[in-house]
Amino acid sequence: MSDNWQPLIAEGDFPEDGKLAAKLAGWYVLVAREGDGFHAVNDRCTHQASLLSSGRIRRGAVMCPLHGARFELATGRCMGGAYKDLRQFAVRVEAGMIEVAVPDSPPGMDEIPVSV
Repeated sequence: MSDNWQPLIAEGDFPEDGKLAAKLAGWYVLVAREGDGFHAVNDRCTHQASLLSSGRIRRGAVMCPLHGARFELATGRCMGGAYKDLRQFAVRVEAGMIEVAVPDSPPGMDEIPVSV
């Protein structure tokens, strides 16, 4: 399985609140700006399958809006809980465009948010 680079948005147009949710080649992706860089994770809580993009981002972590589970954006690691880590996606900026690498294969049912 290989990765497929998908254009997301021009770097200068990235939202000021520091996060952007998108569907790229069938994958639900949450991209967050942290400092001068970007991180991308699957936009689905591994516990309750809710969209993480509706949660808050603080100190490098996204918080699930349903039950407060926190996931580190840089690694996808669940912080202080017993839930599975998030799938991460590589991010790059090419010629001013933010791009995210998603798998060529579609997401499985355990990687799609339930509210979609």
